[in-house]
Amino acid sequence: MLTEELDYPLPESRIATTPVEPREAAKLMVIDRASGMIRHRHVRDLGTKDSPLNSNDLMVFNETRVLPASFIAFRSETGGRVQGLYLNSQTINGCTWWTVMFESRGTLREGERLILKDADPLSFLELFENKGQGIWRIQLSSSIATMPLLERIGQPPLPPYIRRARRHQGQDDHLETDTDRYNTVFATDPGSVAAPTAALHFSKSLLAAIDALGVNRAMLTLHIGVGTFAPIRTQQVDDHPIHREWCRIPAATLGQLQQTRTNGQRIIPIGTTCVRALESLAPGVMGRQEDYEISTDLLITPTVSDGQPFCFRLTDGLLTNFHLPRSTLLALVAALPGVGIERLKQWYQVAIDNGYRFYSYGDAMLLL
Repeated sequence: MLTEELDYPLPESRIATTPVEPREAAKLMVIDRASGMIRHRHVRDLGTKDSPLNSNDLMVFNETRVLPASFIAFRSETGGRVQGLYLNSQTINGCTWWTVMFESRGTLREGERLILKDADPLSFLELFENKGQGIWRIQLSSSIATMPLLERIGQPPLPPYIRRARRHQGQDDHLETDTDRYNTVFATDPGSVAAPTAALHFSKSLLAAIDALGVNRAMLTLHIGVGTFAPIRTQQVDDHPIHREWCRIPAATLGQLQQTRTNGQRIIPIGTTCVRALESLAPGVMGRQEDYEISTDLLITPTVSDGQPFCFRLTDGLLTNFHLPRSTLLALVAALPGVGIERLKQWYQVAIDNGYRFYSYGDAMLLL
């Protein structure tokens, strides 16, 4: 598949810079893939008697928690401002090493020291190795451990397009509401630098209403990396070097997946991260008595290397937001049976014409 096939025009006014209130008030475009019928609903309708969900459907959610990974630092020599995005860390021989992506107007140099904004004066970063594409391996010097330090200095790592759009509208890059709204109401396991955005639409009251309909709910964790927003730069989509992400599927969820399959009911992932986690499961692991952990670099596209369509084993429907052009997320949605990129772009145009809001803080679609 050519990457240029994943292009589509989007008016800037359709990019959501803030989420709707309340969460479940977001629009929901419900699509029957077999007939092509479209219904314009709201996410809150998932919990009503007219819900498009069936009793005993299994909805699968990603309970990862987004880290306050975005921070500001200043170059010790010049005072120049640097925007940082914490990616991960490790401790070796008592030293803490971070991997960080930087945005800087000037050229950063190995051995340079960065002073952290809002940290104590004795906390700083020393640049050690330039790994390319703005990513550095750095050494942290601080009496504060990594997670408490991020809580002190960090902000939610909003996607660059939201920050750019806010600036164009005269807003600040970060708003006070982002800390709460860029995480799901059930987020428990910190480790992501981007949100599982489809699940942002669910409130506790909506989840309770869905439970009351007899719809089942399962949880997994996939820590979302910075590559989730990386555009595809190769000519062919399948040549794109996708990022690797860690995920865990609890034993309880494996049992629910097996029972749902046995009963002939639908498995509906909430978001593309859940699709990647489920479709990365090795054959035969459902029903095992221990959690399943894996690091996955699964790239799902409409055609795999032999020209055949991707074979989905555990995805019968999908609730997802509207995704960026030239993204692996758009390719994944297009790969679903009965979709295809041309049909998906037609549905996206319907969404644009009907005032749907796009991207992380935007509205959603439910493909059944």
